[in-house]
Amino acid sequence: MSEWPCVPLGELVTQVDRGEAVVPDGEYRLLGVRLEGNGAFHRETVAGTETSASRLHRVEAGDFIYSRLFAWRGAFGLIGSDLHGCYVSNEFPLFHVDNTRLDTAFLNRWFQLPATWQRVEEDCTGSTPTTRNRFKERFFLRLEIPLPSLNEQHAITAYLDALADKTRQLTAHLGAIEADADRLLAQQFQQTIAGATYRPMAEVAPLVRRVVPIDPEASYPELGIRSFGKGTFHKPAISGLEVGTKRLFRIEAGDLLFSNVFAWEGAIAIASADDHGRFGSHRFMTCVVNPGFAHTEFVHYYLLSPEGLEKIRAASPGGAGRNRTLGVEKLAATEIPIPPLVAQQAFVTLQSTIAALKARHAALREASAVLIPATLERLFARRPA
Repeated sequence: MSEWPCVPLGELVTQVDRGEAVVPDGEYRLLGVRLEGNGAFHRETVAGTETSASRLHRVEAGDFIYSRLFAWRGAFGLIGSDLHGCYVSNEFPLFHVDNTRLDTAFLNRWFQLPATWQRVEEDCTGSTPTTRNRFKERFFLRLEIPLPSLNEQHAITAYLDALADKTRQLTAHLGAIEADADRLLAQQFQQTIAGATYRPMAEVAPLVRRVVPIDPEASYPELGIRSFGKGTFHKPAISGLEVGTKRLFRIEAGDLLFSNVFAWEGAIAIASADDHGRFGSHRFMTCVVNPGFAHTEFVHYYLLSPEGLEKIRAASPGGAGRNRTLGVEKLAATEIPIPPLVAQQAFVTLQSTIAALKARHAALREASAVLIPATLERLFARRPA
């Protein structure tokens, strides 16, 4: 196959202007354009009296659009039939594509290439390396796109669309499997706790706080807890000087951790081996599960279950905004179902099996997510740009 010729976009597209004066009693569906080639989306619907713009520009299906402000971050897209008749401000130039020479879908794919964004960024660089200028239409029109025959363009976009469809099917399939696995785990848990005796957290997992003496010249890597049962994350280290008079507590692997202001929305986690030796602030509550009573994973699962979270919320009086502080004594009094350890172990084994399954699925998702970008890079790698 011969090399594709490079053609300026100015020979292939024409800017369109469907500007309309805003009327007070009008209704306007406004669009935005996502970054990294993820296309246009319906942002909001407003009345004419709710926008400061005096003119808005109507889009039509098949238009190509970009954001002047964020073009350097890949804010390009194709208007689909679902967005036909929406509106944008004058910061979003619109173009009609000459479909006798250029497949609009092919153009859209080209603007999903990081290499294309890099070229755009060169025209957007401001007076300093960290500032960005608007990507003016004259820059857009002088970009040169590698242009195979129209039949080749159609074949390429059909192939990429088929890959995207397969990726969506895979994602849906993996999601369905995981939903079934989660239902199985929940059923197993309910069977495991049926008829179990409830014991207070003070017995099952008492509070353990390992206060650390602060050295002003030392550094202390902190730990954070995500809400909604999403685990822990690592914060940057802070110096002893920054700690000042505040207290820090050392965390060990296997600790059951609570954010005392966000536990009510699931900021509860188990410290991993990677978290060992990090530090939590006074807003952390650290409990250690008594192995004679329970498995840490079992207690953690219960506390994030609807029943368990309801108890945590009841133990967390309301405060400003989303902050609801979990009380130390109320947590200690919170009762946990304690079935025999052998039954807990069976549940934890199933939970571990499902976690391993989800880890394999995550790897599959990661691989499928880069499939189309990698294919695009290969397609254009040996073409003149």
